[in-house]
Amino acid sequence: MNSSCTVNGFGIESLARLRYLYLRAQDMKKWLILSMVVALSVVTFFVTNRKAIDFTTEVKPILNKNCIVCHGGVRQKAGFSLLFREEALAKTKSGKPAIIPGDPDQSEMIRRITLDNPEDRMPYRHDPLSKKDIDILRRWIKEGATWGEHWSYVPVKEIPVPESGGRWARNPVDNFIEQKLTEQGLEPSATADKQTLLRRVSLDLIGMPASASLVKQFLSDNTDGAYSNLVDSLLASPHFGEKWAALWMDLARYADTKGYEADRGRTIWKYRDWLIRAFNNDKPYDRFLTEQLAGDLLPDATDAEYIATAFHRNTMTNDEGGTDNEEFRTSAVLDRVNTTWAAVMGTTFSCVQCHSHPYDPFKHDEYYKFVAFFNNTRDEDTGEDYPLLRQYEDTVELSRVVSWVRQNGSEEQAKESYAFLKTWQPAYNAAKCDSLVHCEVNSSLVDFRNHAACRLKNVDLTNKDHLLFRYAGIAGGGIWKIHIDSPTGNVIATIPLPQTKGFQMTEASLKAVNGKHDLYFTYSNNNLKKVDDSGVIFEWFAFTEDFPGKRNPGYQAMKNAYWKLLTANVPTTPVMVESPSDMRRESFVFERGNWMVKGNKVEPDVPHSLNPFPQEAPRNRLGLAMWLTSRLNPLTARTMVNRIWEQLFGTGLAETLEDLGSQGAPPTHVELLDWLSYHFMLEDHWSVKKLIRTMVMSATYRQDSKVTADLLQKDPNNKFYARGPRVRLSAEQIRDQALCVSGLMSNKMYGPSVFPYQPLGIWTTPYNEAKWTQSKGEDQYRRALYTYWKRSASYPSMVAFDGVSREVCSSRRIRTNTPLQALATLNDSAYVDMARHFADRMQKEAGNDVKKQIGRGFKLATLRTIDDRSLQALMKLYNIAFSQFKDNTTKRSGMLGSADMHAKPETAALTVVASAILNLDELVTKN
Repeated sequence: MNSSCTVNGFGIESLARLRYLYLRAQDMKKWLILSMVVALSVVTFFVTNRKAIDFTTEVKPILNKNCIVCHGGVRQKAGFSLLFREEALAKTKSGKPAIIPGDPDQSEMIRRITLDNPEDRMPYRHDPLSKKDIDILRRWIKEGATWGEHWSYVPVKEIPVPESGGRWARNPVDNFIEQKLTEQGLEPSATADKQTLLRRVSLDLIGMPASASLVKQFLSDNTDGAYSNLVDSLLASPHFGEKWAALWMDLARYADTKGYEADRGRTIWKYRDWLIRAFNNDKPYDRFLTEQLAGDLLPDATDAEYIATAFHRNTMTNDEGGTDNEEFRTSAVLDRVNTTWAAVMGTTFSCVQCHSHPYDPFKHDEYYKFVAFFNNTRDEDTGEDYPLLRQYEDTVELSRVVSWVRQNGSEEQAKESYAFLKTWQPAYNAAKCDSLVHCEVNSSLVDFRNHAACRLKNVDLTNKDHLLFRYAGIAGGGIWKIHIDSPTGNVIATIPLPQTKGFQMTEASLKAVNGKHDLYFTYSNNNLKKVDDSGVIFEWFAFTEDFPGKRNPGYQAMKNAYWKLLTANVPTTPVMVESPSDMRRESFVFERGNWMVKGNKVEPDVPHSLNPFPQEAPRNRLGLAMWLTSRLNPLTARTMVNRIWEQLFGTGLAETLEDLGSQGAPPTHVELLDWLSYHFMLEDHWSVKKLIRTMVMSATYRQDSKVTADLLQKDPNNKFYARGPRVRLSAEQIRDQALCVSGLMSNKMYGPSVFPYQPLGIWTTPYNEAKWTQSKGEDQYRRALYTYWKRSASYPSMVAFDGVSREVCSSRRIRTNTPLQALATLNDSAYVDMARHFADRMQKEAGNDVKKQIGRGFKLATLRTIDDRSLQALMKLYNIAFSQFKDNTTKRSGMLGSADMHAKPETAALTVVASAILNLDELVTKN
């Protein structure tokens, strides 16, 4: 029997082999399927867990850089805009949307950015987008093309404080800084020495060196609380308010002149005094803003609250002949809008005047809704700067008069009388007259000749039986008649106008008429023989009620008191005053920003992309202040915190103080900014002093400013704060420090601006005889913020150190380094004068030893003992100067400013050394 068995021609062994191979194939198939499942799971895991595209940080920068110029608020080519999501997803001119959420392959936007033909590819006639950018946009559309909110437009919320990894942190500020330092592989610097800290915190908190007593107290106190006590003393100093008022004056565009071509003077220094007191008293920031925006609208507003509104009367006024008052009134209103956004909310809103914002979520019509909050004030670009707050010394008499009106009239009439006594408002400026015949408008005045006529439109005469007006009678014998509705309409007043000595106020009765009417004024005077002879000049008209209580005893005496107050020559300050309901202005969109082309009518409102307008708030400037200071407003607290950080550290947490929007620099420490902002509002209750104290008490602030090679390589601009701040001092600080060190600084506070030394010829104006007349005595040595500020010719040495002209709001000064700065501090007569007095001080305090004199001067300036190298350098300078002055009386007298033959060469040489010390890099820099 054959041992080899077969089945259908296959041997048994062959069948076994085939079965083995079959089973092995099945196993391999299972493994293959399993492998594919595992691989697919891994891919799915990574795809589903890949971080979603963030619109704000990834997509928006691509759009802003490459697309928004043609497809944004300014231009919307092909009907496609990327400014708002609803616009981006809408149909374009082609009838189809450019973006289809979830389907990048069918989205025209993706097709156009991936074309090869440069004529069709987007961005048009520019380099193509990178593969990375295209991938981001593709994934973004695939994920639904969702929009994101920019960090600064999200309401501030409480941020948890990071854990500290060591003992370095002194307060929560340091925890946030330490976290970033660790991420960057950096270590904080050691604490600066006491002298450096003393000088640094003094310059930051009061803007000048600390007093000798405070220096002695701190340097001799070796307890743990020495620095804390120093900070508290500086915060309590009256000079604190002066330093921080100087910061706000740039934002408020404070100046002592009106700007434009004529740039005539303006008396508004009481607003500066208000600022100083507000900072010294630590007025809560929300109240600080409210009073400046709407102090006049507060119940029973005080003089101080009125003066606070001069914040928005710092706008320029054009006194040039032939200009349109309404044009420049409108310009001032727009400036108030732009300043409010720049100063309070750190946002570029001005471009929305002409079109929707190119980069941020603000629409064109929203700008004019915001304008409506400011469009109803009584100022009208007049030469007299009305409205003016009138401040009386005799407030008792004022109270007596108002009480009489309340008792004999009504509460409403009492309020109106008080307001009119304080502001001469509401009144119609004569320049509002039109339809002129034989008369002309000159700034805010109307000049009437014989047989003159004009119209005053739309005057509400309901319950108005009395007229107050201010005029100058050039010639006697004139008769003024007021007609209603037409030049020949019913006469409601016939008023003789005698000749006067200058302008005066007078009154007249009106026939009772209800409703709004156009008033036609006619004037005749037979004493005027020539056609061009002026008979009368009107300034303003006020339609009101007669003084009440005619039948009561004491009426005439009280009315006399009223007129004495009304016509008194008292100090005044330009302030904001709201128009009453019958004089309310309507607001419109300006087509393409042109004030002469009115679009749709608008009512006061705020951008919908930010916090909603408070329901209980009135739709006026007071309600606007409530919206701005709401804890839901995302910008107000952040802007102030960022601004104060910049003052202390040299750069804001978000460097672009003027723009916290999507085009601004992102914060280096956004969590820290939000933590500080939240605590500023809710924990510190808007206390600026508490906010500053938190910052300067941190270990971050107290670090030494020395830079190592490693730090310079890893963080050249100190954005992560691994060392202390080192920045050049401001223009005000440089002058104030030199005055303090030389012993010249006046401690006088408040009051009108002063005129320190200025070279001749800086002021040249064809409009008046205004000249810079140097102040005498201590006034020429007052702090820099009191210097008279003329917009068209700002104080030269301040401008050299980046002072601004203040024609518009300036959110920050960009520091520069130019040769003009050294020329100013070495050669400007004001600084030479300080050097002379500094040398005199060195001699008085150190005796006759030159080395001791120089050492004493060095310590007065820097707070540290002079080292041998510096002493040798300054002694060499002294000896060279002495050799030149010893036998040269002319040079000696030139240096000392005196032709006294007994002027000593030693003093002249020491003056040169004093000047050198005042110009040390260590002195003009905050280390």
